[in-house]
This record gives sequence, C-alpha cells and structure tokens, in this order.
Amino acid sequence: MTSAERYASAKEQYAAVGVDTDAVIAKLKEIPVSLHCWQGDDVIGFDHDGPLTGGIQTTGDYPGKARTPEELMADFDKVISLTPGKKKLNLHASYAIFEPGEFADRDKLEPKHFAKWVAFAKERNMGIDFNPTFFSHPNIKDGMTLSSPDGEVRKFWINHGRACIRISEYFAKETGVPCVMNIWTGDGFKDIPADRMGPRMRYKDSIEQILAEPFDRKLVKPCVESKVFGIGVEAFTAGSAEFTLSFAATHEGCLPLMDNGHYHPTEVVSDKIPALLCFFPELALHITRPIRWDSDHVVLYDDETREMAKEIVRNDALDRVYMALDYFDASINRVSAWTVGFRSWQKALLCAMCTPNAELKKLQDEGNFTKLMVMQEEIKTYPFGDVWAEYCRQCGVAADQSWFAEIEKYEREVLSNRK
Repeated sequence: MTSAERYASAKEQYAAVGVDTDAVIAKLKEIPVSLHCWQGDDVIGFDHDGPLTGGIQTTGDYPGKARTPEELMADFDKVISLTPGKKKLNLHASYAIFEPGEFADRDKLEPKHFAKWVAFAKERNMGIDFNPTFFSHPNIKDGMTLSSPDGEVRKFWINHGRACIRISEYFAKETGVPCVMNIWTGDGFKDIPADRMGPRMRYKDSIEQILAEPFDRKLVKPCVESKVFGIGVEAFTAGSAEFTLSFAATHEGCLPLMDNGHYHPTEVVSDKIPALLCFFPELALHITRPIRWDSDHVVLYDDETREMAKEIVRNDALDRVYMALDYFDASINRVSAWTVGFRSWQKALLCAMCTPNAELKKLQDEGNFTKLMVMQEEIKTYPFGDVWAEYCRQCGVAADQSWFAEIEKYEREVLSNRK
C-alpha cells in the first residue's frame, strides 16, 4: 500500500469518529510555534564570553556548538529544513549582534542591535519572540537582579527590561507578528532566607516599572514566568508560581507564562492550562522536558507533552496560547536536538487535533464514563502515523527518521569543522 493509500484509509477511519484530517492538516500548518535560538550555542549568546550564571547551566560538550551569529543562523536554517509547521524565532537579549568595535551593555540595547535577526526572520516569513536576559552578567549582585536590595542594581535591570520592551515592539512592527516578551529571573537564595516578602515586593515594583514603558499592547505581549529553584538558589526564588500568577492576574495585559519544568515534580502543566484559560484571555508556554528537576531535556513525544497539546486543542485555545520550545542539551548533536523537539511538539499538536474531542466531552457530560474510557483507549491505536506522514509530505519534509541522514551529513561537512 502506498503512502497516499494509507492516508486515504486513515482519513476514512478518522472521519467515522468525526475528525476531518484534511482540515486538521491545513489548520496545523498555520499555527506558529517559537523555536528557541539558545539550543544552538548552550545559552551563551554574543554579549559575553564567560560561563552561564544566575541559576542555570548546560551539561555536555558535544562538538559543533555555534560560535557566531552566522553559524547559529545556519544551524537554525538546517532545523527549519527538517521540520514541518510554522515557526517563530525566539531570542534572548544576550543574542544582540554588534558591529566590529561596537558594544552596548544590556541597559543600553537598541533595536539596531537586532536588525540582522529581523532581516533573518523576515526573509523566512517568521515573527520574533523575545526575552530580557537577567543572567550571566557581572551586575548580578548576590544572586539578585530585579529584586536586589541595591537600588543601582535594580535600576540597571529595570532599564534593561524597558529597553527590551522597545525592542519587542520593533520586532512586531517589522515582522507584522505580535512579540511575546517574557520576564524571568533566577533571583533567589541558596539557603533559607530571613525575608521572603521583601525581595518579592522589590521584584513586583521592578516589573511594574518595566511595564510602565509605553508600548502597543496589540504588538507586545509581556509575560511573567515562575520557577521553583535554580542552581545556587535552591532555597528561595522571588518569582515563585504564586507570585507570577498573582502578578499577571492583577496587571492588565500581562500574561502568565508556564514552563513545564518550573514546578514541583508532582505538578503537571497540562492540568494548569485549562484552569488558567478560565480566567486569562491569553497565556504562554515554554515547552521542555524535566527529569527530576528543571533539567531542560529535549522535548519528546511523551505523555505530558501529549497531554499539554490535548488541553490546548480540546479547549479551542490554539489562538489563545503562545507556544515556545525551551531546552538546551549540549550532550548530543544540537541541531538534532532542536529538530527532535520541534517535530515532537508538532506530533503532539497533530495527535490532539485528530482526537474526537467534541464526542469525548459529550460522553463525559452525559456521565457515560464506560464508553468514554473505551473510546479514549481505542483512539490510541488509530493510524495517526499515516496522518503525520501526509502532514510532513505536504510540508516538504521527511516523515520518518530519514531526516537524520541530513544531520549526519551536516555534522561531517559543517559542525566538525568548528574547533
């Protein structure tokens, strides 16, 4: 049986349970997912030469890390060529590109320092999302930035955040796509603090000062992201889940951003998505794969990844949730890691969209839990792989693992020459 015949058969089987796979494929092609630049160079960026600091780290030293903007862009293009679906570019402020002999500290960044990224994105018909970089900088004092008791330290980082608002609006105007700007800091303490509220009140005031920068709320979507702990700040983080969610709920136009690695091990973001959708018109996700802690492993087509996609789709929230990948694995081929993660999230979205969600909800509301269980189990063995193959065919990429041959060739011809 040919691939086309297999898809025709799968299409018929899904149609019997009310799913139009042609319509699903057409819709998924138009749903943007942000692809993060920092997988390609281990979150180092281009504005400093030192190691990662501020509560995060990468592990591994696989050869071929991108060292320049040109190398990072080339690697990004390779990922684009191997993955289906619509992309956005997700940048950190530390990826500013300076002309020879030029430098601007983070509080002095301007749109011109990202002009090459804008040109890159526009040539590929992509929008850009943005993140102020509150880590890996000498002006982090005692593990603190926006929540520091030192007013000058706070002022520097507030000015950085305000600069990023201006840059985000520039991105949106240039690309014609709203820019999601995410505020996250690793501010915290290694051991038990004497004052938990003080740092949070300073953090609250700092974010409010950042958001006081004038901007078009249709163009810039500011978010606040929580975290349980970080390396060197294990006992306390100022931006806890309760803090960031309360901030977003009480500040108009500010979105909550959930990273599924930033919660306690027994919490799942898939359950939080529908809860937040009851109250927020929009929300944002950073999609990763935690193992025991916020370890930022490559996203796989695993249970929680599928559950998060299900909750977005079954609640008709594909236009309400801003989706972005966020992981950085330096122990394996970085381009392959990028590709696997993006393809995995695409699979999860496609599978969720091929689920007869309306019928399943109806069974639940009718209290017919016996048939609900039966249908939920039966749909697991439907020929989803044939729909995936058709989606990839229409997007012009390989549906099976044959794409990896391109990675191996790229490693031999390009990555292995980076010393």
